[in-house]
Amino acid sequence: MGNFREKLQRFMYGRYGNDKFNMFLMFAALVVLIISWFTSRYISLFAIAILVYSYYRMFSRDYAKRSAENTKYINITFRLRGFFARYKKMWEQRKTYKFFKCPSCKQQVRVPRGHGRVEITCPKCRANFQRTT
Repeated sequence: MGNFREKLQRFMYGRYGNDKFNMFLMFAALVVLIISWFTSRYISLFAIAILVYSYYRMFSRDYAKRSAENTKYINITFRLRGFFARYKKMWEQRKTYKFFKCPSCKQQVRVPRGHGRVEITCPKCRANFQRTT
């Protein structure tokens, strides 16, 4: 078993490997493959093409080009990932904090729970509003 691992490491030396864009491509291929089970079989060819491109990227020796593709993917999905990360953090803090939007500027404000009716000052526009925590 150790011999196989060593051969694989030697084979992958100097190759690009896996990254976030590759993981997205593999997930997209899986989704397209599942969709093809319920629709036309020709859609599965599209899933295979995505997988072939994913493996091409993984085994590529053109590190700069693959890195630029990954950076472009990360920049395109930055806002979307930030949106989900923000709501994930809010979900984790839902038992200890309550979240309100400022009526003036729509800035989100986090307030500890269990303090009754409090006056909140928006950190962005300095507007005051009252809410029950």
